[in-house]
Amino acid sequence: MEGKYKTHRDLDLWKNSIQLVKYIYEITSNFPNNEMYGLISQLRRAVVSVPSNIAEGSARHSKKEFVQFLCIASGSLSEIETQLIISNELNYLSTTELEKLINQLNELRAQLYGLIKYLNQ
Repeated sequence: MEGKYKTHRDLDLWKNSIQLVKYIYEITSNFPNNEMYGLISQLRRAVVSVPSNIAEGSARHSKKEFVQFLCIASGSLSEIETQLIISNELNYLSTTELEKLINQLNELRAQLYGLIKYLNQ
């Protein structure tokens, strides 16, 4: 993380996670209606939790607490990845889309680990 930030909205990690939220909402709008309370709901909840935990952690009063919330966000990324793989296996998501999304998840994961490493110094 370069320099100081004023709020979570200044973090590229947070901004990029918001873009992922928008993309997941877009793709899940094409899932079958019978998944409304299944994969659609689970994916949307998990993806919204990523920027939410980044925001909540950044507002905490210690680096240790911030790192704890970043670790929760990391867990959500793994949950999202699993749900996307399941979506692909059920033919709700093309392999091309899956690969694109996994690349986005990996980029976010790298940013997340970079911030955790910085905060743990």
